Amino acid sequence: MSDVTDAPPSRSIGRLTSEGAQELAPRSATPPQVLQEESGAVLRLAEGHVLDIEDLDFEVREDETMIINMGPQHPSTHGVLRLMLELQGENILRSKPVIGYLHTGMEKTAEELMYIQGSTNVTRMDYLSPFFNELAYSLAVERLLDVEIPPRATWIRMLMCELNRVTSHLVSIATMGAELGATTVMIVGFRERELILAFFEKVTGLRMNHNYIRPGGVAADLPDGWRDDVRAICDTMDKRLDEYNTFVAQQPLFHQRLSGVGAITAEQAIALGASGPILRSTGVPADLRRDLPCLAYDSVDFDVIVGSAGDCWDRFLIRLNEIRESIHIARQILDLLPTGDYRVQDRKVTPPPRSRIDESMEALIHHFKLFTEGFRVPAGETYVPIESPRGELGCYLVSEGANKPYRLHIRGPSFTNLQALPPMLRGGLIADAVPVIASIDPVMGDVDR
Repeated sequence: MSDVTDAPPSRSIGRLTSEGAQELAPRSATPPQVLQEESGAVLRLAEGHVLDIEDLDFEVREDETMIINMGPQHPSTHGVLRLMLELQGENILRSKPVIGYLHTGMEKTAEELMYIQGSTNVTRMDYLSPFFNELAYSLAVERLLDVEIPPRATWIRMLMCELNRVTSHLVSIATMGAELGATTVMIVGFRERELILAFFEKVTGLRMNHNYIRPGGVAADLPDGWRDDVRAICDTMDKRLDEYNTFVAQQPLFHQRLSGVGAITAEQAIALGASGPILRSTGVPADLRRDLPCLAYDSVDFDVIVGSAGDCWDRFLIRLNEIRESIHIARQILDLLPTGDYRVQDRKVTPPPRSRIDESMEALIHHFKLFTEGFRVPAGETYVPIESPRGELGCYLVSEGANKPYRLHIRGPSFTNLQALPPMLRGGLIADAVPVIASIDPVMGDVDR
């Protein structure tokens, strides 16, 4: 048994965990421009402008501050997100997100998967809104294929995405409640989510990571009784949203912990490339469902929810009210969903019906070749953006005419929205860091692709 004195000195641990340029350096070793950027004071600089130390709007002695790590651990940072915080007492002077701990490599993996396999990969990026990942990827592939999917498939996709928006926002609201000590909010939020996940399992066979929205349409038609299921979900959510209003929106302590905390301006949000509830909380009515509609969003009625203060409270209320709008859209789909095929009838893209495989050798060969060789996509490149629960989710796809993508890049809203974290945290208390992170609603699978 070795003596404890044989252990290496503790300072070696710091060297082993160093993340290099991502680390938050001491104030004395940080150039003025970087210091301004890390504190969130400067978002853009005019060409040729050089910052000087006199440009800093706060003067702090380095021996009065300390740099600490927050994370990477899941409960408070919503995944393996590491924050380096420079503190003066309990006040946050600077902060820097450090990412890369998940190491998924999904974009590179996509280059080794056939297009017909792609949905199984991208659905796992943002695992709280898998249908949106599948949708962005499928729309990009279909644009290069120049195929038009049947109207029924379009409306089914929209139904599943809007219900997925509800489940994603429910997780955001529930976890924010748990982190502020409102455990009842956590319980009721996941209670309603279970109701919708049960419907997802009935339609796709899985609760998450569905591989349901695929190039050419969807994997299967809606099952018998789906209208009753969706109607029951809508009726239940309408009642339960009133409960949320009582449990949360009218709860004084919850309001005080969020109101005025983590505020940013519209100019800051735009400069940082923020989107979704973060951008709309600043008063900018930007929603790709209205501004650049895909699917059939231009055929349904819904409101774009905006705030004014750009703080955590506004971001919370926007998600709560967007659940109401998604339920409103789902009710309209009940009446407007057309009949017809649920996938395009193109032999180059669509496999034969399962029932035909046992009856026809030609169908068996067709099925075998499609799933072993895939289909080829004409050479070209495209970018397709959609409005996910967290903001603009875009798929950039490059094809060289093969059966696999040459390049696939996802514009993940969680990755971009994390840039807004330092301006939100600057000048606040360390106790406010967790609700501010929760108000961004990041999913680290969407960051470390």
